Order: sequence, then C-alpha cells, then structure tokens
Amino acid sequence: MVEIVTIDGPASSGKSTLAKKISIYYSAPLLSSGKLYRSIALEIKNKKIDTSDKKRVKSIINKLQDFNLNSKNLFLSDIDKIASKISSKKYIRDRLKKYQQEFPNRSARNAKYVIIEGRDIGTEIFPNARYKIFMWADAKVRAKRRFEQITKNGQKVSLRKVYSEIVLRDSKDLNRKIAPLKPAVNSVLLDTTYLDIEQTFNVMNTILK
Repeated sequence: MVEIVTIDGPASSGKSTLAKKISIYYSAPLLSSGKLYRSIALEIKNKKIDTSDKKRVKSIINKLQDFNLNSKNLFLSDIDKIASKISSKKYIRDRLKKYQQEFPNRSARNAKYVIIEGRDIGTEIFPNARYKIFMWADAKVRAKRRFEQITKNGQKVSLRKVYSEIVLRDSKDLNRKIAPLKPAVNSVLLDTTYLDIEQTFNVMNTILK
C-alpha cells in the first residue's frame, strides 16, 4: 500500500525543494498544491477574469488537467497575490481538495510513497497520512530565498518588497477562516532557518526510513 507523505509550511520554508528531492530519491509521484492555485491564478490573469466571477473561475478549474504546472510565470509577484486571494474561497478549495485526494490513485502505481506539499495537506487533505512534516523558517531567511528564486528567473524585485509580501502572506494564511496554515497535531516540526537542503533531506530521509 502506498504511503502518503505530507509536507506543509509557509512560503519559501523549503517544502517544495525538499518534496522534489524526496520525490526523485524514492521515485515517488509529487504534487504541489501551491502550483495548482498559482496555475488557476495565472489563467485568471491571462484571461483577465475578475476573481469574483465565480462562473468563469469554475470554468478554469474544470480544465485543471491541461495546465502547465511548471511554468516559470507561476512565481511572478502578481500571480502570488491572486493565488493568495483565491485560496480563501471555499468553492475553489473544495474542488482542489478532491483533485488532490484523487492524486495518489491516479499516480501511485508501484511507488512506495506519494509526496504532496502545500499549506493544509496534513490537516485538511490527508489528515490520516502516516508521515506529516510541517516546515518553518524565519521570515527574513524565507524572503531571501524567494528573492533569489525570483531574480534567478530574470525578474527584478527588491528584497524589501519580497519580505513585506512574505509577512503579509503569512498573516493571511495563519488567520484565514478556511483551512488556516497550522501544523497537524501529529506532524514533525522542522525549522529550516539554519538548515541547508542536504541537512533537511537527511532529517526527512531518517523519518521515512
């Protein structure tokens, strides 16, 4: 039976990098819930749809299978803002919850693990998962990571702006009424402020083994 590994945490805590590394090491299918919201946000921007236009937003979600979840444009600053806004809408979260819960059956095959990362995977999507990780890091450290990610893609932005957006996103995620960002009661808490990816990977690998 395939084991589900949930990795949750705020923006730039390192969860996506860790999830990818674990996925490669164990040949495990990987799904990033953040990319799902960002993909919808990108379509909303490209088609100039008002986020309050429920009918048109629903039509976008219904085409989710056709989205490019690896587009560099997913991490643009304005996409981040739209994604944050739509993530608070219940009808969107309910639709994506179903999509995420079906992912192991669609993708597992002979894999030992399925890796799913996001902000509410261990609390809302797979509350009964055996392996749950909640990652954290100092906001300034996370802002620097995001800044480096953005500039690496050739975009221009100030570190101060990135930091402000990180703090604002944290506040929204922690205080939203629907599926707030919080560790599951039985999750392993992992502070990556002073850990590089190799150290973080070694901790995770020990947990899985």
